[in-house]
Formats: sequence, structure tokens, C-alpha cells
Amino acid sequence: MSSQEPLILSIETATTTGSIAIAEGSRILLSKKGDGLISHSNTLLSDIDDLVKQTDRDFEKIDLFAIAIGPGSFTGLRIGIATIKALGTIANRMCAAIPTLEAVARSAGANSSVVATLPAGRGEVFAQLFSVSAEGSVTEIDQPAHLPPREVIKKYQSLANLSWTGEGAEAHRAEILSAKGAAESNWNIVSVATNLAENVSALALLKAANNELVTPENLRAIYVRPSDAELKK
Repeated sequence: MSSQEPLILSIETATTTGSIAIAEGSRILLSKKGDGLISHSNTLLSDIDDLVKQTDRDFEKIDLFAIAIGPGSFTGLRIGIATIKALGTIANRMCAAIPTLEAVARSAGANSSVVATLPAGRGEVFAQLFSVSAEGSVTEIDQPAHLPPREVIKKYQSLANLSWTGEGAEAHRAEILSAKGAAESNWNIVSVATNLAENVSALALLKAANNELVTPENLRAIYVRPSDAELKK
């Protein structure tokens, strides 16, 4: 991979809409959000092809493939990871595996304490506490969990100056902001990122600089909880 301004293709299929981005180093050339009413399996490859063509770059010139590895939609994650595995193998390129909640946390901007959230199904949310530096690096403070919203609030109720972000926080905004002590503790909710793949790309660039890339065959999803099919066994 080129040491300067690598061409990065990033995809995020962990959320309902999903997104794609192409960047040259830290500069986003073009990005696109998906359609939440259409399965990623129906449009992902054609959307990638269209985006590459629109940036006037050749697929063979892509230096790095990045993927949000979860948690998130089980089906979406499998589609996205399988796609990046195939593209990375064809191009003989290394890949960046980015935890979805890290990308969500980064989308909130610099913050010493931010809870990144995503819907987890069955009324629960995925949640994890991070700090985000002014340079955009993300540090996990605890481990990802899937819990009912009230349990997530209880988990972090002792923290002051706390930001919440992600689709899970947006869905439970009223419950979070009306929680006991929320006002006194200066809690706030930061709007959801419009294109999560752009944050996946930025974190991939950091992984490349830190020699933390993986081969396509070593990409693994972070599910956090068993799938519904596994729970029914």
C-alpha cells in the first residue's frame, strides 16, 4: 500500500441504511447512503461499482478495503464482510476491520465520554463507552453490551458530562434525557452521523498507520449477542 494518500474503499452494512465511502487519505472523495427499504445484498456491489466510476478511479488502484464489523444487523454484517473479503482477495489488498460502535462514537466528534449506541432488536440496544480525541482516534472505556435501554441508562447513571450518540440513543432520546440525574449530570444527545462509512474510512487510515490491518480471510464479525436463530435452538 502506498505510504501517502492511500485510496480507501469503506463500507458499512451493520445499520439498516448502510453506507459506502471512497477516500484518498483523509479526504472523502465521494460517499453514499443506502436505502433502508432495500436489502444490502441487492445493491451493494452495484453501488460500489457506481461510486468507484464516479470518482474517476480504477478499482485496481484501491489500496485499502475497510469494513464495519459489528455489532449490528446479522444479515447486513455477513453481506458486508463477505463482500470485502471477496474484493480484498481479488485485489490482493489488506483490510481494516472497524468495530461499528467505534465509528458511531467518532461521528460524535471529540469527547471524553460518549456512549455509542445501535438498535439490537427485541427492544434492546448495543452500547459502549468511548473517549474520542481531537485528532479523531477512539479509545474504548468498556466492552460492548446489548441491554434494554433502562439498563444502559442505569449502567452510566453516575457519569457526568456524558454524550450519547447513534440510532439507539435517537430512538430512546426522551427516556435518556428524562432519566433521574440526567439534567444535573449534563447529559446530551449528539445527532446521528449522516454517513457512517466516512468514519469507518478515517479509522481505517489510523489502523493503516499503526500497522493494524488484517488479511481478507481474517475478517471476523463482532456480534455481541447470539442471532435469533441461535437463541431459538
